[in-house]
Amino acid sequence: MPLESIRRMVLVCLMTALIALGAQMAVPIGPVPVVLTNLFVLLAGLLLGPRQGTAAVALYLFLGALGLPVFAHFKGGLAHLAGPTGGYLLGFLAAAAIVGLLTHKRSSRLTDIMAVVVGSLVVYVLGVPWLKVVTGLSWSKAVSVGLLPFLVGDAVKAGVAVVLAWSLRPALIRHMRAASA
Repeated sequence: MPLESIRRMVLVCLMTALIALGAQMAVPIGPVPVVLTNLFVLLAGLLLGPRQGTAAVALYLFLGALGLPVFAHFKGGLAHLAGPTGGYLLGFLAAAAIVGLLTHKRSSRLTDIMAVVVGSLVVYVLGVPWLKVVTGLSWSKAVSVGLLPFLVGDAVKAGVAVVLAWSLRPALIRHMRAASA
């Protein structure tokens, strides 16, 4: 196996570990906790691109589905994926892919910002309806417990992801170029 492939796998695994760690930094405020998971999901798309970023989130979801305690509050299992936060978890997969696609070929500060906004919206587009269906909440209640309390915090986390990407991307690019030389 080429060294470059091994390095990419290591980066995917490292990002998966960061996503799982972010999930443990959880504050319960209702059926959907405040977590740092989405910061690392957005960062995965920004730094690793669509394929490896999505792979990092897919590995996180796979480990959780197997029952490893990688979801918020050290939970795991298929039942957790089918629960109130299941749509948000699947939204993380779509968000990493979309952020990676939007920034992979041509990244700029504006593109990165727009990508994390779109990626964050995708998480809500999948998470809120899922929350509504699974819990039987009305639309207004699902929005009030599954979207509104998170907007400011998620905006901050998206901003942090962008700043981290701007700081880390040059070193990552140099590292990958050196590895392939």
